[in-house]
Amino acid sequence: MPVYEYIGKNADGRSVKGVLDVDSVRGLKAALRRDRVFLTEYHEATAKGAKAKVKAGVKQKAGSRDFDLEELLTRISPQDLSEMTRQLATLLKAGVPLVDSMAAIVEQVENPKLKRVLSQVRTQVNEGAPFWRALSEHPKVFESTYYNMARAGEMSGNLDIVLQRLADFTESQVRLRNKIIGAITYPVIMLIISVLIVTAMMVFVVPQITMMFADLGADLPFITKVLIFLSKSLTVGWPILVLLIVGAVLAFRRWKATEAGADHWDTWMLKVPVLGDLIRKIAISRFSRTLSTLLSSGVPLLTAMEIVENVVANRVLAKVLAEARTAIREGDSIFGPLKRSGEFPPMVCHMIAIGERSGELENMLKNVSESYENQVDTKVNALTSLLEPLMIVGMGVMVAFLVAAILLPMMKLTQAVQHG
Repeated sequence: MPVYEYIGKNADGRSVKGVLDVDSVRGLKAALRRDRVFLTEYHEATAKGAKAKVKAGVKQKAGSRDFDLEELLTRISPQDLSEMTRQLATLLKAGVPLVDSMAAIVEQVENPKLKRVLSQVRTQVNEGAPFWRALSEHPKVFESTYYNMARAGEMSGNLDIVLQRLADFTESQVRLRNKIIGAITYPVIMLIISVLIVTAMMVFVVPQITMMFADLGADLPFITKVLIFLSKSLTVGWPILVLLIVGAVLAFRRWKATEAGADHWDTWMLKVPVLGDLIRKIAISRFSRTLSTLLSSGVPLLTAMEIVENVVANRVLAKVLAEARTAIREGDSIFGPLKRSGEFPPMVCHMIAIGERSGELENMLKNVSESYENQVDTKVNALTSLLEPLMIVGMGVMVAFLVAAILLPMMKLTQAVQHG
């Protein structure tokens, strides 16, 4: 059944829009007529999410497409996905059939992009496609973790339980990301403000003072000459500076896009003092949480290991997990390859080994994830507490440099006048 996103006018003359899955344009007009809505435009969404905009009552040229800025700017956040998943799990647990549950969710979802995607999923399920396969048609919305867990839940008959775990998993990842973003937001804002203030002083204030010193013909202190040089360089050479920065960024991104560049960068990031340890802890937390959730949902170990390779977001650790997957296929355990790599802490390897021997691998991985999430939270808070005074000291040093560079020649001129 086609899915239409429409725009129309209600009885009050106000513009309204929404999403309906009906059998034809005639059915769309009839459904809107019942709601006293006059159709002005509609979009027929395809399986891949593209849509053709059609003016109601106007013949459209073949192959014509309209650019939708709102569609481009709208994004589906992990929070939207988590809320939708939890609502769907609740409906399924209450005994509501999957197609009816999807119809109810489509009506409740406010995000237009997610509403359209869910309408397409419902249509495919209604036509007999498995739920997980309908989800896999939209990989930009539902990642491999999501639809593989849905597949395991659908095959085992525990889709409601699996969806509940998916919602918990998504929310835990959102909490971890929000903690990190919230911790670095204040220092980044302070850094940007400091750079803008210093730049404004160097471009607008210092040249005025320089002209005054030049008119007096005084012999300037070294620190003042440095300030004047920096000011002139910034005022005159800012286009070159901007080009150099943009060129450096583009060159770095191009290098990082190569296999060798990405490998070197991820290796170096893990070795950076303080930051490298934080990156490793975040990666291990994601690996443990994702693998635990997949295994407890019935996803086979080899499939789960393939999925978590992409979750750690570090090529060095991903290669270790790929080697572990190969070893598992040959009859080895997870513990061996992880320990031999030296990239995973001994405690993590030890807990995984205990979990494998006792048959409680899911619970052990969950414990590892919770432990490392707490460590990440503590470390981020400590770094934030350290960054604030460091930035204050840095700003103080910059202000002291500017004040000294301006006041020293003034004091020298005052002394010369007094002695003269």
